[in-house]
Amino acid sequence: MLARIYRPAKTAMQSGKARTHDWRLEFEPASARILDPLMGWTGSTDMNGQVRLGFETREEAVAYAERHGIPFRLHEPHEPPVIIKTYADNFATARKQPWTH
Repeated sequence: MLARIYRPAKTAMQSGKARTHDWRLEFEPASARILDPLMGWTGSTDMNGQVRLGFETREEAVAYAERHGIPFRLHEPHEPPVIIKTYADNFATARKQPWTH
């Protein structure tokens, strides 16, 4: 019953960063998913796969796992580089690539 503690990445569908500041504790799957032969749905006998706990800080998540004796793996978030752009850069005369219509 290994858990992983991580901070969710930004969704690819939106440009906002909502729900990326909190930390999550989720359990790793204990068994493979089962394919239902009639309907084609996937299922699992692992009930811990439904548990997702949210925490405001990494320290709170680690303390919770240690307090309850849950072995965990900590995944540090990958911070993308901050690229500062302005709208005026689109019309700069010293562009690296020529811009035409």
